[in-house]
Amino acid sequence: MKNRTLPDPDVVFPVPNINTVTYVKPTIKNKNIIAGDFTYFSDVDFENHVTHFYEFYDDKLIIGKFCQIASGVEFIMNGANHQMSCVSTFPFYIFEKWNETAPSLDKMPLKGDTVIGNDVWIGQNVTILPGVKIGDGAIIGTKSVVGSDIEPYTIAAGNPAKIIRKRFDEELIELLLKLKWWDLPIEEINKLIPLLHDNNIENVKKKIKEIVFAR
Repeated sequence: MKNRTLPDPDVVFPVPNINTVTYVKPTIKNKNIIAGDFTYFSDVDFENHVTHFYEFYDDKLIIGKFCQIASGVEFIMNGANHQMSCVSTFPFYIFEKWNETAPSLDKMPLKGDTVIGNDVWIGQNVTILPGVKIGDGAIIGTKSVVGSDIEPYTIAAGNPAKIIRKRFDEELIELLLKLKWWDLPIEEINKLIPLLHDNNIENVKKKIKEIVFAR
C-alpha cells in the first residue's frame, strides 16, 4: 500500500487545482514510450507530442526521472525520416496505387532510440529529432531544434542546438553523476532538497562529496 504522505508518481495531475501540468508516466499507453517517475509535462496529452511513431520501426522514446518538459515540446521519431540515398526522397510506398513496396529497414536512415536522461529541463517549443541522446541534468533552451547528442549538465540552445556552456565544473558534474539523487528513495530525496536547491555551489560540492564517499 502506498504511503499517502509521500509524493505519488502515479497521479496524473500532481499540482493542486491545476489540470494543465501532468506527470507523464501514468498517462502513457504506447509500450515504446518509457518515462521515469515524477517527470512532468506542462500540458496534457503527452503522446500527441510524439510524432511519426510507427510500430514497424520499433524505436523507443526513453525519458528519465524528474524531467521538466515545457508545453509545445515535440519529439520527432524515426518514422519522419525519408531515404536520402536515392534520387527522390518521395515515399511512394506509403500511398495507394503506386508501384513500390516499402524498403527494408536497413535501407532507411534510422537513428535509433531517443533517450532523455534524468533531471533534464526542456524549454518551451523545443523540437527533438530522432535518435538524440540528452544527458542527465542538461538544459535545452526555448525553441531549440536538437539534432545531435547533448552531454550531461550542459546548456544548449538554438536551431540547430549548440552548446552554450557546462552548468558546473567537471568535478561537480562527476559527483552528481555518482550521486544519482533521482534514484534514491523519496524520503532521502526529501532530505536532500535543501542541498539540491542551494545556490552556494562550493557548499553543494563539499556536501555531495561527503555523501558519495561515505557510501
